[in-house]
Amino acid sequence: MRQGGVVNDAGSHPGGFRTSLPLLPPPTSDDQTVDMKKLLAALTVISLLWAWRLFGVAIETTPGRQAPDPPQQRPPAESTTFQHRVFRITPMADFQLRARVLGSARYRFDEGAALSPLDLALGWGRMSDPAVYGRLSISQSGRWYRYSWGRDGPPIPADEIIRSSANMHLVPADAAVEAAIMKAAAGDVIELRGQLIRANDDNGWSWRSSMTRTDSGAGACELIWVQQFEIVRY
Repeated sequence: MRQGGVVNDAGSHPGGFRTSLPLLPPPTSDDQTVDMKKLLAALTVISLLWAWRLFGVAIETTPGRQAPDPPQQRPPAESTTFQHRVFRITPMADFQLRARVLGSARYRFDEGAALSPLDLALGWGRMSDPAVYGRLSISQSGRWYRYSWGRDGPPIPADEIIRSSANMHLVPADAAVEAAIMKAAAGDVIELRGQLIRANDDNGWSWRSSMTRTDSGAGACELIWVQQFEIVRY
């Protein structure tokens, strides 16, 4: 068994062991330069991957309006209430969309976390174009999606931002869908299919989806039972 510690100049180990190692020539300045370049390259890759996984920062973003159409919503093909964990789920509409991920927020401790572990801020139409939403400051917290602009004003009319983007609470239908959802990062283009729902539990808690894309403020987010989810562009 190898014991941890630091070998001193005499070759003795703090645990009382001794080691005999061949003496190597000291590194040259060229060796040190190469090693430093390798270290900096590795740290850069690690930093980019860390940002992508933890903060939803896209390393590259496909340019242009990648999701030109608004979400599709129609009366539910099946509206029977069903049980999901401790929640009763009532479908309110069938729902599908293709959209750009503007941001993502993971929730673990709020009341809705057991039902919806992730919110995605999504944009379609001109809000799927990085040249447009890139001029906005976008953030998420407390189940809200917020945006602001600078002195030049909004890149498109404010009411178009409202009807072309939304914060959506995602309820994965199974473990495979949840795994796919958790991979989504800002800048991705995604497609999903499912249902807008109302959720209740035995303690009187309830959560209801918005049914329109033109609202804003409290209650304006969609609550989606997600049956299919795919990242189609990075």
